Amino acid sequence: MSTVLPNAAQPSASYSNRWWQMLLGFVAMMSISSPQYTWTLFIHSLEGKLGATLAQLQVTFSLLIVLQTFCSPIQAWLVDRFGPRLLISIGCALSGLSWVLSSYVTNIWALYFTYGIIGGFGTGIVYVGIIGHMVRWFPDRRGFAAGVAAAGYGAGAILTSFPIAGMIPSSGYAHTLFVWGWIQLVVGVIVSQGFRLPSASWQPAAQTTLAAQHADRQSQRSYRAAEMLRTPVFWLMFIMMSMMATSGLMVVSQVGPFAADFGVKDTLVLGLAALPLSLTLSRATNGITRPFFGWVSDHIGRENTMFIAFMLEAISILLLLVFARNAAVFVVLTGLVFFGWGEIFSLFPSTLTDLFGTKYATTNYGFLYIAQGVGSVLGGPVAAYIREATGNWTTVFVIVIVLDVITALLAVGALKGMRRRWVMRSAAA
Repeated sequence: MSTVLPNAAQPSASYSNRWWQMLLGFVAMMSISSPQYTWTLFIHSLEGKLGATLAQLQVTFSLLIVLQTFCSPIQAWLVDRFGPRLLISIGCALSGLSWVLSSYVTNIWALYFTYGIIGGFGTGIVYVGIIGHMVRWFPDRRGFAAGVAAAGYGAGAILTSFPIAGMIPSSGYAHTLFVWGWIQLVVGVIVSQGFRLPSASWQPAAQTTLAAQHADRQSQRSYRAAEMLRTPVFWLMFIMMSMMATSGLMVVSQVGPFAADFGVKDTLVLGLAALPLSLTLSRATNGITRPFFGWVSDHIGRENTMFIAFMLEAISILLLLVFARNAAVFVVLTGLVFFGWGEIFSLFPSTLTDLFGTKYATTNYGFLYIAQGVGSVLGGPVAAYIREATGNWTTVFVIVIVLDVITALLAVGALKGMRRRWVMRSAAA
């Protein structure tokens, strides 16, 4: 008896074109990016309206990230169980609704529930759902496809940051949340109607050649999460992603304090203040690196690409420690740091799907994505504590360099061999 997958594509339908699926995924990711990336624009207004302290308000952001990451196994299982069209529609609706409801709140607890809990759960469904959807449709370009999807999460904020920043002083933060909440909800729900899983018989062109090329890279069987969680190779990847998430967030969450302490925050570079120029460049490189290194990994292997990217971040951090008081160098090096870090969101999900197959890809990535949550808990707060305890950033930078180098060496020294043996064992079975 055959099992019909929810929302499976029919060969004659226009949405069976996988590049169309990639475009839909990119746009849906854009529609949920603002809650994370534009949160800082609302803080001052919310402080005045709710009478809350900065520390109390930042709990909202922590809830958003925690619900987005630590609930990802549940969110991913729901997507695999009920299909991407329904669940990603619900996720986009929850994400937009969180802003609409937040426009009415009159106390901090209501903000925690609307912006933090509803928004976090909704964005988490969409994020893990689309990453899992992309690696299903692109077995021959998994790194690139996951990278494009992940890049959409940052690209949306590029389009919305300036309009939202301009609307808050002219119309008020509440009206801004209401209007943009509905815009993001409508866009996300509409594009989600086009999502379909590939049919059971679908294969990319030149499947035979593809199978030969990736015979030592990709398992030909799909493994459930319960099986995956019993394998050492999964836990090695979880540790590696946790280390890279922690090291990256130690830096990316502290760029403003770095610039202030190094005395370059307001220094002009090409006629612009160093800090906003750095943030603009870093946002661009953080988006570009995901499809770029994903594409590279499709050609030279995931582990080799990890080694190159992680060492690039380590070297950039070392140079930043030495030359950070030069404003122009600070701008360039912070861009390189983001370029060496953001690719974890394409390399790890594509590697995981190579190892454990496509059928349960979304659920499986939901478990691995918890590593990002570990990094968010350890990265920013720990870096700030170390800075306060030592009075400088040197210790933080050294820790980041060490984590980057260790993870790079684990990629080529441990993960590569474990992955090869696992794929061979899978083929033999």
